[in-house]
Amino acid sequence: MGLTDVAVASAAARAAAETLLPLRSGGRSGRELGDAGDAAAQRAILAVLNAERPDDVVFSEEAADDARRLDAARVWIVDPLDGTREYSDPARGDWAVHVALWSAGELVTAAVALPAHGQVLVTDPAPALPARPDGPVRIAVSRTRPPAEAEAVAAALDGELVPLGSAGYKTLAVVRGEVDAYVHSGGMYQWDSAAPVAIARAAGLVTCRLDGSPLVYNAPDPSLPDLVVTRPELADRVLAAARSGR
Repeated sequence: MGLTDVAVASAAARAAAETLLPLRSGGRSGRELGDAGDAAAQRAILAVLNAERPDDVVFSEEAADDARRLDAARVWIVDPLDGTREYSDPARGDWAVHVALWSAGELVTAAVALPAHGQVLVTDPAPALPARPDGPVRIAVSRTRPPAEAEAVAAALDGELVPLGSAGYKTLAVVRGEVDAYVHSGGMYQWDSAAPVAIARAAGLVTCRLDGSPLVYNAPDPSLPDLVVTRPELADRVLAAARSGR
């Protein structure tokens, strides 16, 4: 019996992680290391997908957009190295590997590796959402450009901004209970959020655009520029505040 889709996603994410970690200590640094990591992780993921699901289409940040995906029944949406800047800094662990499967209009399964933490999260079995601790609402934001919408959420909920690295890591920080919400605007692509959003949904989190509309994947335009991921008990207040900050 062959591998299930979630097992394929996990195997592909693990293969990339196992490639990226030793490369990180191989003497390269900066842009050279990031470029090498992107290419090596892409090869590792494709090796698994080509072996296990050769008839499926792959939609990846590190490859030319394959127009066949728009008519395909099954499309793997991949970001081989999410957070190249963080990966290139040996002191940081907030980067990730994304592998998601889209079919019939929906994200159906996914795996996200956090290689620096030795962890791979998948949609099945879904992660258990930890209880929220006492204290201010914690909102994950970009380290370099926290959006005005996130600042509005922090003000409305008497919360605090938590700067973190890659989009995938920030999304999974909500899943892992490190923060309570993630609010992003200002540019993003489908591969930046597909796999982590699938896992967040499986864990029971609310995921949507800043205006509350659904996140649509395998759309013709690869851009998907904004994102909210939040604990369900905070969703109404987070979205209302985010809209007010636009």
